[in-house]
Amino acid sequence: MSNLSAIEWTDSTWNPVTGCSKVSPGCAHCYAETLALTRLAGRQGYPGLPWTPANAAQNVILHPDRLLLPTRWHQPRRVFVNSMSDLFHELVPDPYVRQVFDVMAQCPQHQFQVLSKRPERMHALHRLWTELHGILPNVWLGTSIENDRWVGRADELRATPAAIRFISAEPLLGPLPSLDLAGIDWLIVGGESGIGHRAIEADWVRDLRDRAEDAGVAFFFKQWGGRRAKAGGRELDGRTWDEYPDSSAEILAGVG
Repeated sequence: MSNLSAIEWTDSTWNPVTGCSKVSPGCAHCYAETLALTRLAGRQGYPGLPWTPANAAQNVILHPDRLLLPTRWHQPRRVFVNSMSDLFHELVPDPYVRQVFDVMAQCPQHQFQVLSKRPERMHALHRLWTELHGILPNVWLGTSIENDRWVGRADELRATPAAIRFISAEPLLGPLPSLDLAGIDWLIVGGESGIGHRAIEADWVRDLRDRAEDAGVAFFFKQWGGRRAKAGGRELDGRTWDEYPDSSAEILAGVG
């Protein structure tokens, strides 16, 4: 089982947890919820209920049988952790989060990309883990920021011990004039896709690209978005932007 991913900035996905609940406007048209309510509905881990806070106890499901999956992947790869959930959801028990990090520590050949809209809990739990084990060089921690109201998530991320810190501004729903890129290694930007997708403006993207370049932050433009994810393409000003943090090259030298 390879769990290969079509997400442009990763190679594989690993879902030791499935299901989530919405916390901010970027969640409104969540692609993971859409899959959970359509193509995946009724399968293990997907009861077919909307991802509202009221349904969280039924939707957020642990999969301990999947914990060791990355240990079976010998070829180095980038692994998006919980593409169908949030590792730091309040219903994921602390000991289980620690087990996930224990597995990542066992797999130094991979780079694990952990993205959360709950950076406060990520900060608290990961600081405790690193006090015992140190910072894992192969774990990237990130948070999602969709508009300027939520730029405070970057402050929680900055305070979190991590080898690589990244921000996903996807779906980008407005300009981010207050975003401070200090202490950030990687910035992903993308437009929303799917039914009811909200439009992205090119000037918002250009502003973030320019600020990332000025700050020495790797910039990755994922998509313009549209009815389908690839409908608008990925080019910005005549080129694609597929930058990664410098430290990613060495460990993944064998990835083709």
